[in-house]
Amino acid sequence: MNTNIKHEETVTKVMEALESIRPFLNRDGGDIQLVDVEGDKVLVKLIGNCNGCPMSFSTMKLGVENTIKQYAPEITEVLNVE
Repeated sequence: MNTNIKHEETVTKVMEALESIRPFLNRDGGDIQLVDVEGDKVLVKLIGNCNGCPMSFSTMKLGVENTIKQYAPEITEVLNVE
């Protein structure tokens, strides 16, 4: 399969994962933005109340990363960029 098509499919799956968790972040006054997908890594930015929240590490690892990996198993790591 074309690498570009595979990348687009991964980005689509990541976007779907983010949409599925966005309501939970919005409820707490936060949000998440996809910055980039680089190979098997996803770069996101937590915004609003999620940025700097003491629970943001747990939110990233337990919520965001696990959800993205369910949608896109090829992803190995999700990183929050400030």
